[in-house]
Amino acid sequence: MVLSVSGVKKRFLSQDVLKDVSFHLDDKEKLALIGVNGAGKTTLFNIILGNIEPDEGTVYLAKNVKVGYLPQNAEYTSSNRIEEELMTVFKDLAAMEQQMRQLEVQMQTDSSSELMDRYASLTHEYEQRDGYSWRSRVRGVLNGLGFDESEYNIPIELLSGGQKTRVMLGKLLLEDPDLLLLDEPTNHLDIQSLTWLENYLSSFKGSCIIISHDRYFLDRLCGRTMELELGVSTVYNGNYSYYIDQKEFRKKIAIREYEAQQKEIKRQEGIIRDLRSRGQEKFIKRAQSREKVLDKMEVKEKPQELKASMRLHFTPSIESGDLVLSGQEVSKQFDGNELFHGLNFEIHKRERVALIGANGIGKTTLFKMIMQEQTPTYGDLHLGVNVKPGYYDQAQENLSPEKTILDEIYDAYPSLIIPQIRNILGCFLFRGDDVYKQIKSLSGGEKARASLCKIMLSNCNFLLLDEPTNHLDIQSREVLEANLREYEGTIFFISHDRYFINQVATRVLELRPDGMISYLGNYDFYMDHKREEKAEEKVSQAPSENKASFAAHKLASSEVRRKKARAARIEKQIDENEKTIEEIRQKMLLPKYYSSSSAFKDLEKEINDLQDQNEELTEEWSRLEEELEENE
Repeated sequence: MVLSVSGVKKRFLSQDVLKDVSFHLDDKEKLALIGVNGAGKTTLFNIILGNIEPDEGTVYLAKNVKVGYLPQNAEYTSSNRIEEELMTVFKDLAAMEQQMRQLEVQMQTDSSSELMDRYASLTHEYEQRDGYSWRSRVRGVLNGLGFDESEYNIPIELLSGGQKTRVMLGKLLLEDPDLLLLDEPTNHLDIQSLTWLENYLSSFKGSCIIISHDRYFLDRLCGRTMELELGVSTVYNGNYSYYIDQKEFRKKIAIREYEAQQKEIKRQEGIIRDLRSRGQEKFIKRAQSREKVLDKMEVKEKPQELKASMRLHFTPSIESGDLVLSGQEVSKQFDGNELFHGLNFEIHKRERVALIGANGIGKTTLFKMIMQEQTPTYGDLHLGVNVKPGYYDQAQENLSPEKTILDEIYDAYPSLIIPQIRNILGCFLFRGDDVYKQIKSLSGGEKARASLCKIMLSNCNFLLLDEPTNHLDIQSREVLEANLREYEGTIFFISHDRYFINQVATRVLELRPDGMISYLGNYDFYMDHKREEKAEEKVSQAPSENKASFAAHKLASSEVRRKKARAARIEKQIDENEKTIEEIRQKMLLPKYYSSSSAFKDLEKEINDLQDQNEELTEEWSRLEEELEENE
């Protein structure tokens, strides 16, 4: 066991932040630490680190455990350049290397056994400590975290906050501690870097506690999940998805037990009233006996209600044409440097399309060109008939700092009455007196939710969302996902949140320097296609005499696993499509749809498209099943 925390409590001023936190961490274990913003996650880290003393409880760290900590948004100062800073981790090896070079020079004129022995001893220790690979390890971490070789010599003082965090993370990984405490390590990483970090931490030999809003990251890495809620810790023996299922299950049981107990209490109270009403001494004694039993009963606290669906149907006031956006041979250059060229793509009505690609590839630039804030160097971008775009760019420039949240929405949409606005804001987690907060006093996540609410209420029928989940905690992300799935317009969004892409996207567009590639389905389907492409690329690059054996080996091992995973995802997608088809059929029964021929036809087309997609998926599933049977 690496770490044990027992009965930890912490109070700040009049607020209990941690009321009862107990858990343990085994060697090589990776634990996800989750909870809403302000739940006390960072406070718990600081207690483990010894920076804060708990009011009650104990923290035990195993002997000689080296702890590494990545804080969120920490100040980071250094006079070094990027590569130099990471190399400081290996200053002992660098000093040994310098000694070896000096001895080599001396041995050219002095061949004494003493000098030879010193050199042999030093060389042996250098090899034992893997000295010949430390430079390549530094560069591997820098590349993995998204630093191009051209950036290695940039002074750290000139870096952005996100770049400094990546440098700090890289240095921490190279230090190879026994216990890693990571507070939002996935911030500022693109999908490629996220995947690299997952693989790195998967093979990390130490233990980890990870605070993150990246649910996909937690799912892939962490075998246990601990939630901090109302100051109390609850441990779930599974990953994030397991936690979601089990929490709902436990809450349903708790509600059922509470309701059953309340029903029994009311029944007993009714019997007691009935016995007392009879007036006879023997009945009164029986009533008193029951009252004593009732008084001794440990009454269960009312559980918090199961999370409401918090969904609204956001219907644009104007229907767009079927073709919402098209790009033909779109290219963009800045100061002679080309971001991308030859983009050809189309987006159709009611699609939810994720745009992914490496940091700096030009995703935000493409969105600004769609909004006519920038112009393509070559090529054309066209919005379709009746398309009204709305753009979310993280800056929340559409909000007025001096207004309250309620006034911000009411002034923008005066036709809405106050109860309606409060209901809508409630769907974005603004409840009670929250609606009277001034915009300027809101946190980054609150501003993001207010801005997204305002955009979705607008007359736009084409949402362009640039990293909409940044600054949002997990609950807010789930709310946004639910609302976007119900949105009846078209959505084009940039995101590094792979879980979010899985929940929202119906198609993925990958932006590359030399074009755009379209993948049908969500992020998992995209990754299936990428694995197929990589396998095919390896086969094509293998020497001709080895290609046949290489392909056979792939088929006999990873290919079988890939096909099984692909078949399972296809089944899930077919089920989801069938559910969507049924929901659309229910919509078609509503007057606003069956009374409008164009709206009715749009829904019919949507059903036909989904049915066509299911036919294609079913064919692919059948083919995969046949191939798997042959393999077996």
